[in-house]
Amino acid sequence: MIFGSKQIIRLHNNDNVVIALSDLAEGSKLNEFDVTLKTYVPRGHKVAIEQLAKGDNIIRYGQIIGQATQDISPGEHVHVQNMGMGEHLQDYAFSKQSEQLPAIILPRTFNGYHRSNGKVGTRNYLGILTSVNCAGSVARFIEEAANKVDFLKNYPNIDGIVPIVHSTGCGMSGQGEGYQTLHRTLSGYAKNPNFGGILLIGLGCEVMQVSGLVGDQASESNSKEDASVRFRYMTIQTEGGTRKTIDKGLEELHLLAVEANKAKRAPAPVSEIMVGMQCGGSDGYSGITANPALGYASDLLVRHGGTTILSETSEVYGAEHLLTRRAVSEEVGQKLIKRIHWWEDYCARNGGEMDNNPSPGNKNGGLTTILEKSLGAVAKGGSAPLTDVYLFGETIDKKGFVFMDSPGFDPCSVTGQVASGANMIIFTTGRGSVSGYKPTPCIKLATNTEMYSRLQEDMDLNCGDIVTGGISIEEKGSELFELIIRIASGEETKSEALGFGGAEFVPWQIGAVM
Repeated sequence: MIFGSKQIIRLHNNDNVVIALSDLAEGSKLNEFDVTLKTYVPRGHKVAIEQLAKGDNIIRYGQIIGQATQDISPGEHVHVQNMGMGEHLQDYAFSKQSEQLPAIILPRTFNGYHRSNGKVGTRNYLGILTSVNCAGSVARFIEEAANKVDFLKNYPNIDGIVPIVHSTGCGMSGQGEGYQTLHRTLSGYAKNPNFGGILLIGLGCEVMQVSGLVGDQASESNSKEDASVRFRYMTIQTEGGTRKTIDKGLEELHLLAVEANKAKRAPAPVSEIMVGMQCGGSDGYSGITANPALGYASDLLVRHGGTTILSETSEVYGAEHLLTRRAVSEEVGQKLIKRIHWWEDYCARNGGEMDNNPSPGNKNGGLTTILEKSLGAVAKGGSAPLTDVYLFGETIDKKGFVFMDSPGFDPCSVTGQVASGANMIIFTTGRGSVSGYKPTPCIKLATNTEMYSRLQEDMDLNCGDIVTGGISIEEKGSELFELIIRIASGEETKSEALGFGGAEFVPWQIGAVM
């Protein structure tokens, strides 16, 4: 923050717009810039503080966020009526600003569930994973049957039973990008350390065959015995239909539960925490408060040896140069640009465009172009070097700050992060997103105090006091870091208390539905 008052904030001394910190009436005076407002400007929206000609760049964060589509006078509201995206040209400057953060030697721990493969979970669920939509109802029937008999009363160390159902798995090609993406996603969920056991159910005749997923799980286990105690499978057609599958499913869950219940929380290094970072329902405050606070916490976790995942490729578009400059090598930076080019082609062949974002809610909150939204979104990644770039749901095998390719659609993006190994999700929101992502706890950060006050039952932490209470980004980031450790150790999030997580598994469906 370069300049702030009760009315406005200027984020960089090169900016030619400022951000309204409250609703500003027409005729309001911005004495700092000798500017009088020409129109009403809502909170979170932009006001011009310089004369801008049609075609001039509009600067926020010291970066180009778009161009004036008409002449703009000082004091005018700058938004969709007079601003567009303009050309998208960037200097990637691969690895030119990649500097390792100083490691924190003093060890911190959390209480987690230690798995046989060395991973550590923050929760201990049983999962009922489905290979195809056709098995979804039966998976839910098994959970309902387990609840009717109070299944978990004898297994106090298990947090719950989670049916993982979805809308695909058949009517698709049995090879290629779409199939591989779904296979990675389902396999990744089965391996997530927040599951103490997995029961995989298929119909039997689907494209995404259970046998292929079983083979993948066996190759990940230390032994056949280890695989069998945390991973069981069956198909409805082989078992003889719905009722027999439910009965067999309960038997299999008991076998899994006996082993999963043996796990107890024990100290683990903070380096075993892997956080998927998300923003949704963003507003003009997102890049000022919650996102940079999360970025500071991300850097703290990386300095402790942990891992943080930035995603939503379509929502870093226009700010990718800030990531390529931090890449540990040109090769890593080029991997990100390859995904950007893939997205440009993906949008072109599907009749879309990269600037179809921000959403209507984002625009109501003050964001105008994807460039502006992306610059705020990238702030979640702090300042740590970009260690590597991964495909959607690809197993993350390196520590530090990484990027995973995904759509900007939040449930889908989080699904990929959990499949990649995230045992914690942190979600910033300005408009008030509500969701949860079993088996992974989700911490919700409010970007502004007004929304936090309205949605306190859904929000875990208010970052609006960075503006309204004089709290520094460093203080808020440190507060968040401590909350991460508490949640990882078992403290319940607001979304967990409300029971979210049963509808947010959304695999990325790429390719034709046949």
